[in-house]
Amino acid sequence: MKSQSSRRHLIQAAMAAPYLAREEEYELAVRWKEHHDQEALHKITSAHMRLVISMASKFRHFGLAMNDLIQEGHVGLLEAAARFEPEREVRFSTYATWWIRASIQDYILRNWSIVRGGTSSAQKALFFNLRRLRARLSQGSESLSGTEMYKEIATALKVSEGDVALMDSRLSGPDSSLNAPLMEDESGSADRQDFLVSNDPLPDEMVSASIDDERRVIWLRSALDVLSERELKIIRERRLQDDGATLEALGSKLGISKERVRQIETRALEKLRIALLKANPDEAAFIS
Repeated sequence: MKSQSSRRHLIQAAMAAPYLAREEEYELAVRWKEHHDQEALHKITSAHMRLVISMASKFRHFGLAMNDLIQEGHVGLLEAAARFEPEREVRFSTYATWWIRASIQDYILRNWSIVRGGTSSAQKALFFNLRRLRARLSQGSESLSGTEMYKEIATALKVSEGDVALMDSRLSGPDSSLNAPLMEDESGSADRQDFLVSNDPLPDEMVSASIDDERRVIWLRSALDVLSERELKIIRERRLQDDGATLEALGSKLGISKERVRQIETRALEKLRIALLKANPDEAAFIS
């Protein structure tokens, strides 16, 4: 209620402020630029607050407080006054319009969503013109499908159809808090984030496991040097391949029985265990 009263008072004050003639506007602009006359600045900005309010009202459908839009527009108005060059003989309202609009649009992009969007000029144009273009195309004589409409908008704004579809989905619904309750029963309430739990290892655990794996590969390669040529071939064929060879197949290849292959494999594994323990006594729990 208080905000509505303050806005009403602001609008009334803006409408009551007198318009400035070109000569008076020029004189005030020179006084502010050359002498930093605060009274001159106040008169210029007061006379153009109706422009700020008018511009802010064009963006009220984005769901942000009108008072905040007017305040941001006023920031743009002050920026315009600081940069205005009266010697160019351009009316201040013409120059200030761009700064007011830019300030309001930047505020909307920063506060409309938790996720920052529209960082490029093309994305800003898409954000602020998508709804207007959709409404205009929907009123046409021919009914356009979603894909056709995206193509028309993409062509008009010089962006990709993917960007149009993504922005359309963002504008279609509000942000959802991860702490928003989804259900509540006798056992308690459940938040949205409760259903986003990942069972994957934490990043530090994954890095640690990767380092350990690399270290163990180095140990194993070093230990393999203690094996004879036939023992090494059996261990490679049986233990170091995704599809290990069977005892029978390996025996046939080496010209020995499958029982003999098993005996050689058992002896080779024992030699590897001893070699690994000798080189890495602190890792006995892992090697055993």
